[in-house]
Amino acid sequence: MSRIGKMPIPVPEGVSVDINKGEVTVKGPKGELRRQFNPVMLIEKREDILTVSRPSDERMHRALHGLTRSLLANMVEGVTKGCERTLEIVGVGYRAEKKGDNLVINIGFSHPVEVKPLPGITLEVVGNNRINVTGIDKEVVGEMAARIRAIRPPDAYKGKGIRYSEEVVRLKPGKAGKAIGRG
Repeated sequence: MSRIGKMPIPVPEGVSVDINKGEVTVKGPKGELRRQFNPVMLIEKREDILTVSRPSDERMHRALHGLTRSLLANMVEGVTKGCERTLEIVGVGYRAEKKGDNLVINIGFSHPVEVKPLPGITLEVVGNNRINVTGIDKEVVGEMAARIRAIRPPDAYKGKGIRYSEEVVRLKPGKAGKAIGRG
């Protein structure tokens, strides 16, 4: 059995789950999420617990087992607590600001970069150099954060750019022995 797949998913109070031929709808205080799952995976709801089981030990079913359980758990968590990713902007003169719903980032280019949020996503700027990406769908929140980070990924030599708040950037050494070696 899959260690992740066999774990039950507790459904908190105030959250309703409807299962209909592979399509699961989860409604909660933050909103509603709907997703189509592979119909061979057996998703059951007993009282306040969701369980996922697989029909056989084929390679495809083993792969889908943990995936289905993780996606369901993310849906339940999203409609109850919501999902958030935090990005940091590192560099002299680099900053971000909100303009309506959009985000305007000055990141060392000759022009400011304007970012429009995906549907269901809220962008928030804390200070000048921290961006919070929030929403109820963890997959879309991650996609939006990755798009913002891709504008200027962290530099390997100085560490300047946009990075996730928990990301550790390992800096490479520069040219150390420039004058040595000339003879």
